[in-house]
Amino acid sequence: MNKFSDFAETGILEGDKIKLDEVLNNEVVTLDYKISGSKYKTNSCLTLQIKYNEEKRVIFTGSQVLIDQIKKYEDMLPFKTTIKKINKYYTFT
Repeated sequence: MNKFSDFAETGILEGDKIKLDEVLNNEVVTLDYKISGSKYKTNSCLTLQIKYNEEKRVIFTGSQVLIDQIKKYEDMLPFKTTIKKINKYYTFT
């Protein structure tokens, strides 16, 4: 008999929600991510699973710069990074 966990992805990332501003300018480990539709139909929503202060946490953001960067470097996961706000944009550094 098939086991559900062997073939299905739940899409749920483990960790308590944390605001992006709470981790700005601090080193985090980016573990996983999911991109889905946003409640604002013109945007996408990035759900980012990180390790911060030795705890798994989840951040939600519509930052197109972060979405583009995570797609480009998904093969490098997990990675250490610092999320910075430069002018109006968030970016991995």
